[in-house]
Amino acid sequence: MKVLVISDTHGNVNRAFTAHTLSEPVDAVIHLGDGSADADLLRAALDVPVINVAGNCDPDSNAPRERLWECEGKRILLTHGDAYQVKSGLARLRERAEKIEADAVLFGHTHQSLFENHTGLLLLNPGTLSNHGHNRSYAILIITPEGITSRHYDIA
Repeated sequence: MKVLVISDTHGNVNRAFTAHTLSEPVDAVIHLGDGSADADLLRAALDVPVINVAGNCDPDSNAPRERLWECEGKRILLTHGDAYQVKSGLARLRERAEKIEADAVLFGHTHQSLFENHTGLLLLNPGTLSNHGHNRSYAILIITPEGITSRHYDIA
């Protein structure tokens, strides 16, 4: 399964649509918060599932703050990351992932892309598509029963 992963769009839904166009075809889109309204617009316009969680800047969202998503036999934790203080380190996030036996954790909040494989646990932050960061980026995940691979892309 090919999945577009975005976060922290903060109203820059046009960049989210651009990332989708550049990534096509994808089987799903994941939005990791701080742009739940943008996720709703994507959901209404695209012909693929849009899975999202709410971020700290989504006070009116009905989306959950955290979600365990199972795909191709893999358990993937989706969270914005602020509840785990990811700007101060990833230890709390790793602990949560280990507790629920996740294969991967996708998070945002820092506005910085990250891909780390920590003793079999994949940690991925796609970065931001907003104007609040140095780079604007997104990620593509390929999920198979054999494993999960990722690649980051910058966007203008």
